[in-house]
Amino acid sequence: MSDFSLENLRRSFETLKTDMSIQEFAGLATDSGMSDDQIDAIDRIFDYLRVKKIQTTIHTIMRMSRLPLKDPKTFENFDFSLLRGRDVQRLQGLQSLSPVYSHRNIAFIGPAGTGKTHLAQAFGYECCIHGLKTFFIKMSELRDRFTSARRTGSEARVLNGLVRPSCLIIDEVGHCEFDKENTRLFFDLVDRRYNKEGSSNIVFTSNKNPALWKDNFNEDDSLLCALDRIFDDATVFTIRGESFRGKNLEKFSFTTSRVRSSSETPTS
Repeated sequence: MSDFSLENLRRSFETLKTDMSIQEFAGLATDSGMSDDQIDAIDRIFDYLRVKKIQTTIHTIMRMSRLPLKDPKTFENFDFSLLRGRDVQRLQGLQSLSPVYSHRNIAFIGPAGTGKTHLAQAFGYECCIHGLKTFFIKMSELRDRFTSARRTGSEARVLNGLVRPSCLIIDEVGHCEFDKENTRLFFDLVDRRYNKEGSSNIVFTSNKNPALWKDNFNEDDSLLCALDRIFDDATVFTIRGESFRGKNLEKFSFTTSRVRSSSETPTS
Protein backbone atom coordinates (compact mmCIF):
# COMPACT_ATOMS: atom_id res chain seq x y z
CA MET A 1 0.00 0.00 0.00
CA SER A 2 1.58 3.29 -1.16
CA ASP A 3 2.21 5.87 1.57
CA PHE A 4 1.90 8.55 -1.14
CA SER A 5 -1.63 7.43 -2.07
CA LEU A 6 -2.64 7.25 1.58
CA GLU A 7 -1.35 10.77 2.23
CA ASN A 8 -3.27 12.06 -0.80
CA LEU A 9 -6.39 10.27 0.40
CA ARG A 10 -6.00 11.71 3.90
CA ARG A 11 -5.87 15.22 2.41
CA SER A 12 -8.90 14.51 0.24
CA PHE A 13 -10.87 13.09 3.18
CA GLU A 14 -10.12 16.25 5.21
CA THR A 15 -11.13 18.60 2.39
CA LEU A 16 -14.32 16.68 1.60
CA LYS A 17 -15.05 16.10 5.31
CA THR A 18 -15.83 12.45 4.72
CA ASP A 19 -17.08 10.33 7.59
CA MET A 20 -14.04 8.06 7.31
CA SER A 21 -10.53 8.48 8.65
CA ILE A 22 -7.47 7.40 6.72
CA GLN A 23 -6.88 4.76 9.38
CA GLU A 24 -10.33 3.28 8.70
CA PHE A 25 -9.66 3.24 4.98
CA ALA A 26 -6.27 1.57 5.45
CA GLY A 27 -7.90 -1.12 7.59
CA LEU A 28 -10.68 -1.62 5.02
CA ALA A 29 -8.17 -1.83 2.17
CA THR A 30 -6.12 -4.43 4.04
CA ASP A 31 -9.14 -6.52 5.07
CA SER A 32 -10.52 -6.40 1.53
CA GLY A 33 -7.20 -7.27 -0.06
CA MET A 34 -7.17 -4.19 -2.29
CA SER A 35 -4.30 -4.00 -4.74
CA ASP A 36 -2.12 -0.91 -5.11
CA ASP A 37 -3.80 -0.24 -8.46
CA GLN A 38 -7.24 -0.26 -6.83
CA ILE A 39 -6.08 2.11 -4.10
CA ASP A 40 -4.51 4.41 -6.70
CA ALA A 41 -7.81 4.45 -8.62
CA ILE A 42 -9.71 5.41 -5.47
CA ASP A 43 -7.09 8.07 -4.75
CA ARG A 44 -7.59 9.59 -8.24
CA ILE A 45 -11.38 9.72 -7.77
CA PHE A 46 -11.16 11.42 -4.39
CA ASP A 47 -8.44 13.79 -5.62
CA TYR A 48 -10.73 14.85 -8.48
CA LEU A 49 -13.56 15.50 -6.02
CA ARG A 50 -11.19 17.42 -3.74
CA VAL A 51 -9.97 19.72 -6.52
CA LYS A 52 -13.54 20.23 -7.75
CA LYS A 53 -14.66 21.28 -4.27
CA ILE A 54 -11.74 23.69 -3.90
CA GLN A 55 -12.51 25.28 -7.26
CA THR A 56 -16.20 25.61 -6.36
CA THR A 57 -15.30 27.20 -3.03
CA ILE A 58 -12.91 29.67 -4.69
CA HIS A 59 -15.55 30.60 -7.28
CA THR A 60 -18.09 31.24 -4.52
CA ILE A 61 -15.63 33.32 -2.49
CA MET A 62 -14.71 35.30 -5.60
CA ARG A 63 -18.35 35.93 -6.50
CA MET A 64 -19.20 37.12 -2.99
CA SER A 65 -16.13 39.39 -2.82
CA ARG A 66 -17.52 42.00 -5.25
CA LEU A 67 -14.17 41.99 -7.04
CA PRO A 68 -14.34 42.16 -10.86
CA LEU A 69 -14.67 38.67 -12.34
CA LYS A 70 -14.73 39.43 -16.07
CA ASP A 71 -11.47 41.39 -16.06
CA PRO A 72 -9.86 40.64 -12.68
CA LYS A 73 -7.09 42.86 -11.39
CA THR A 74 -4.16 40.66 -10.39
CA PHE A 75 -0.50 41.03 -9.50
CA GLU A 76 0.30 39.25 -12.77
CA ASN A 77 -1.40 41.89 -14.94
CA PHE A 78 -0.07 44.88 -12.98
CA ASP A 79 2.88 46.49 -14.75
CA PHE A 80 5.47 46.76 -11.99
CA SER A 81 7.99 48.06 -14.54
CA LEU A 82 6.23 51.42 -14.37
CA LEU A 83 7.22 51.80 -10.71
CA ARG A 84 10.56 53.10 -9.50
CA GLY A 85 12.05 52.89 -6.03
CA ARG A 86 13.94 50.54 -3.75
CA ASP A 87 10.72 49.22 -2.16
CA VAL A 88 9.07 47.85 -5.30
CA GLN A 89 10.02 44.34 -4.18
CA ARG A 90 8.11 44.90 -0.94
CA LEU A 91 5.08 45.68 -3.06
CA GLN A 92 5.55 42.55 -5.15
CA GLY A 93 5.98 40.56 -1.95
CA LEU A 94 2.34 41.18 -1.04
CA GLN A 95 1.54 38.11 -3.14
CA SER A 96 2.66 36.02 -0.17
CA LEU A 97 -0.39 37.36 1.73
CA SER A 98 1.74 37.76 4.85
CA PRO A 99 -0.21 40.91 5.89
CA VAL A 100 -3.52 39.07 6.18
CA TYR A 101 -1.91 36.14 7.98
CA SER A 102 -0.12 38.49 10.39
CA HIS A 103 -3.17 40.72 10.98
CA ARG A 104 -1.43 43.71 9.37
CA ASN A 105 -3.42 46.44 7.59
CA ILE A 106 -2.33 47.89 4.24
CA ALA A 107 -2.84 51.36 2.75
CA PHE A 108 -2.14 52.43 -0.81
CA ILE A 109 -1.79 56.22 -0.97
CA GLY A 110 -1.36 58.29 -4.12
CA PRO A 111 -3.01 60.41 -6.80
CA ALA A 112 -5.73 59.08 -9.09
CA GLY A 113 -4.67 56.62 -11.76
CA THR A 114 -1.46 55.35 -10.14
CA GLY A 115 -2.68 51.78 -9.60
CA LYS A 116 -3.89 51.90 -6.00
CA THR A 117 -7.21 50.16 -6.60
CA HIS A 118 -5.60 47.63 -8.93
CA LEU A 119 -3.09 46.65 -6.24
CA ALA A 120 -5.78 46.48 -3.54
CA GLN A 121 -7.97 44.28 -5.73
CA ALA A 122 -4.97 42.14 -6.69
CA PHE A 123 -4.33 41.47 -3.00
CA GLY A 124 -8.00 40.58 -2.54
CA TYR A 125 -7.93 38.33 -5.60
CA GLU A 126 -4.94 36.46 -4.19
CA CYS A 127 -6.79 36.05 -0.89
CA CYS A 128 -9.75 34.52 -2.72
CA ILE A 129 -7.49 32.10 -4.60
CA HIS A 130 -6.16 30.91 -1.24
CA GLY A 131 -9.65 30.41 0.16
CA LEU A 132 -9.76 33.56 2.30
CA LYS A 133 -13.08 35.41 2.27
CA THR A 134 -12.70 38.91 0.86
CA PHE A 135 -15.03 41.88 0.45
CA PHE A 136 -14.50 45.02 -1.64
CA ILE A 137 -16.44 48.23 -0.99
CA LYS A 138 -16.00 51.89 -1.82
CA MET A 139 -16.01 54.36 1.06
CA SER A 140 -19.13 56.09 -0.32
CA GLU A 141 -20.92 52.72 -0.48
CA LEU A 142 -19.90 52.01 3.09
CA ARG A 143 -21.35 55.35 4.18
CA ASP A 144 -24.62 54.57 2.37
CA ARG A 145 -24.82 51.11 3.96
CA PHE A 146 -24.40 52.60 7.40
CA THR A 147 -27.04 55.25 6.73
CA SER A 148 -29.49 52.63 5.47
CA ALA A 149 -28.73 50.34 8.42
CA ARG A 150 -29.47 53.14 10.87
CA ARG A 151 -32.77 53.80 9.12
CA THR A 152 -33.83 50.14 9.34
CA GLY A 153 -32.24 49.31 12.68
CA SER A 154 -29.93 46.71 11.12
CA GLU A 155 -26.57 48.11 12.25
CA ALA A 156 -25.54 44.86 13.98
CA ARG A 157 -26.23 42.75 10.87
CA VAL A 158 -24.32 45.13 8.60
CA LEU A 159 -21.35 45.29 10.97
CA ASN A 160 -21.26 41.51 11.36
CA GLY A 161 -21.18 41.13 7.58
CA LEU A 162 -18.22 43.50 7.31
CA VAL A 163 -16.31 41.89 10.18
CA ARG A 164 -16.69 38.35 8.80
CA PRO A 165 -14.32 38.46 5.75
CA SER A 166 -10.65 37.82 6.30
CA CYS A 167 -9.74 40.69 3.97
CA LEU A 168 -11.85 43.85 3.86
CA ILE A 169 -10.92 46.32 1.11
CA ILE A 170 -12.15 49.91 1.52
CA ASP A 171 -11.54 51.93 -1.63
CA GLU A 172 -11.28 55.73 -1.95
CA VAL A 173 -11.09 56.78 1.70
CA GLY A 174 -11.52 60.54 1.87
CA HIS A 175 -13.89 60.85 -1.09
CA CYS A 176 -16.93 61.46 1.13
CA GLU A 177 -17.80 62.71 4.60
CA PHE A 178 -19.23 60.67 7.46
CA ASP A 179 -21.66 62.23 9.92
CA LYS A 180 -21.32 61.57 13.64
CA GLU A 181 -23.38 58.35 13.69
CA ASN A 182 -21.70 56.87 10.62
CA THR A 183 -18.33 57.78 12.09
CA ARG A 184 -19.26 55.85 15.22
CA LEU A 185 -20.19 52.81 13.12
CA PHE A 186 -17.02 53.06 11.06
CA PHE A 187 -14.76 52.96 14.07
CA ASP A 188 -16.87 50.27 15.69
CA LEU A 189 -16.05 48.26 12.56
CA VAL A 190 -12.34 49.10 12.85
CA ASP A 191 -12.30 48.14 16.53
CA ARG A 192 -14.05 44.82 15.96
CA ARG A 193 -11.74 43.88 13.11
CA TYR A 194 -8.76 44.95 15.23
CA ASN A 195 -9.79 42.34 17.82
CA LYS A 196 -10.81 39.71 15.27
CA GLU A 197 -9.10 36.33 15.67
CA GLY A 198 -7.47 34.45 12.83
CA SER A 199 -6.25 35.73 9.48
CA SER A 200 -7.57 39.25 9.03
CA ASN A 201 -6.69 42.71 7.76
CA ILE A 202 -8.11 45.84 6.13
CA VAL A 203 -6.78 47.24 2.85
CA PHE A 204 -7.34 50.95 2.22
CA THR A 205 -6.81 53.12 -0.84
CA SER A 206 -6.83 56.90 -0.74
CA ASN A 207 -5.47 59.94 -2.55
CA LYS A 208 -5.12 61.67 0.83
CA ASN A 209 -2.39 61.25 3.38
CA PRO A 210 -3.76 59.24 6.35
CA ALA A 211 -3.00 62.22 8.61
CA LEU A 212 -5.78 64.08 6.76
CA TRP A 213 -8.43 61.34 6.97
CA LYS A 214 -9.83 62.82 10.16
CA ASP A 215 -11.13 65.77 8.13
CA ASN A 216 -13.77 63.48 6.60
CA PHE A 217 -15.14 62.23 9.91
CA ASN A 218 -17.36 64.00 12.41
CA GLU A 219 -16.08 63.09 15.85
CA ASP A 220 -14.10 64.36 18.81
CA ASP A 221 -10.59 63.42 19.94
CA SER A 222 -11.62 59.80 20.48
CA LEU A 223 -11.44 59.52 16.70
CA LEU A 224 -7.67 59.90 16.85
CA CYS A 225 -7.43 56.79 19.02
CA ALA A 226 -9.50 54.86 16.49
CA LEU A 227 -7.30 56.06 13.64
CA ASP A 228 -4.30 54.88 15.63
CA ARG A 229 -5.81 51.40 15.68
CA ILE A 230 -5.92 51.33 11.89
CA PHE A 231 -2.19 52.01 11.72
CA ASP A 232 -1.17 50.32 14.95
CA ASP A 233 0.28 47.50 12.84
CA ALA A 234 0.16 48.48 9.19
CA THR A 235 2.12 48.95 5.98
CA VAL A 236 1.62 52.13 3.96
CA PHE A 237 2.67 52.26 0.32
CA THR A 238 2.86 55.79 -1.08
CA ILE A 239 2.80 55.96 -4.87
CA ARG A 240 3.88 59.19 -6.55
CA GLY A 241 3.91 60.11 -10.20
CA GLU A 242 1.72 60.50 -13.25
CA SER A 243 -1.50 58.62 -13.84
CA PHE A 244 -1.29 55.29 -15.69
CA ARG A 245 -4.67 55.99 -17.26
CA GLY A 246 -4.85 56.92 -20.88
CA LYS A 247 -1.51 55.36 -21.82
CA ASN A 248 -3.19 53.63 -24.77
CA LEU A 249 -5.47 56.54 -25.55
CA GLU A 250 -5.78 57.42 -29.25
CA LYS A 251 -6.60 61.00 -30.13
CA PHE A 252 -7.93 62.25 -33.45
CA SER A 253 -8.65 65.81 -34.50
CA PHE A 254 -10.57 67.12 -37.48
CA THR A 255 -11.16 70.43 -39.21
CA THR A 256 -14.36 71.15 -41.08
CA SER A 257 -14.59 73.42 -44.10
CA ARG A 258 -16.93 76.38 -43.76
CA VAL A 259 -20.44 75.58 -44.88
CA ARG A 260 -22.36 78.50 -46.38
CA SER A 261 -25.77 79.15 -44.94
CA SER A 262 -28.84 79.31 -47.15
CA SER A 263 -28.84 83.10 -46.90
CA GLU A 264 -25.46 83.12 -48.55
CA THR A 265 -26.56 81.00 -51.49
CA PRO A 266 -26.36 83.16 -54.63
CA THR A 267 -29.61 83.74 -56.48
CA SER A 268 -29.94 83.43 -60.25
